Amino acid sequence: QLKLVESGGGLVQPGGSLTLSCATSGFTLESYAIGWFRQAPGKEREGVSCISDRSFNLYYADSVKGRFTISRDNAKNTVYLQINTLKPEDTALYYCGAARATVQSMCVSKIVDYWGQGTQVTVSS
Repeated sequence: QLKLVESGGGLVQPGGSLTLSCATSGFTLESYAIGWFRQAPGKEREGVSCISDRSFNLYYADSVKGRFTISRDNAKNTVYLQINTLKPEDTALYYCGAARATVQSMCVSKIVDYWGQGTQVTVSS
């Protein structure tokens, strides 16, 4: 059974850091691009960062460039999102997704084959 499970969310003060993890199982991770998406209340889900199957291509939304870093460890079937200098506007439910697609297709057009359940990130003092 194919699964993506996010973890690492929590309540953080502005300026703080978090590392989100997306643990995968049931499929060959190295065959898929993986993306991190977020959805705040009342807003559409947006792609924040995506990484190609072998990490050659990366995508970052303008709002997170310089603060978010995506990486993957195919041997551990896990994809990470390091988030630094958190802002209140980063508050959202963060999802990971998998697709056989380009990073642009994933993050911009939200072409995703499989979704995780999400992990909540709340940035507040």
